[in-house]
Amino acid sequence: MSEAQLIKKIREFLKKQPECFFWKEHGGQYGTTGIPDVIVCYKGRFVAFEAKVGKNTTTRLQDYTIEEIRKAGGIAEVVRSVEEVERILRKVEDTYGS
Repeated sequence: MSEAQLIKKIREFLKKQPECFFWKEHGGQYGTTGIPDVIVCYKGRFVAFEAKVGKNTTTRLQDYTIEEIRKAGGIAEVVRSVEEVERILRKVEDTYGS
């Protein structure tokens, strides 16, 4: 599976979630370098997902951005499956209520 395919599956999953707004961050000259692939507002909480597959790893800039999101009180995670996304969102519910 490619990262694009994983992101598509994540987006399909997120579309089915209540109280969930999200968008796919697009790279290239008009995007912001280092921003995670999918930005989510889930039940009032900021969540960002950086999708990786296989042995792919994050760049230094992606690591920095993830850390900055966390410092600001958001949730930012590298995910390799839809199941990881689901687990993180359930943790958001358990931690902050629904």
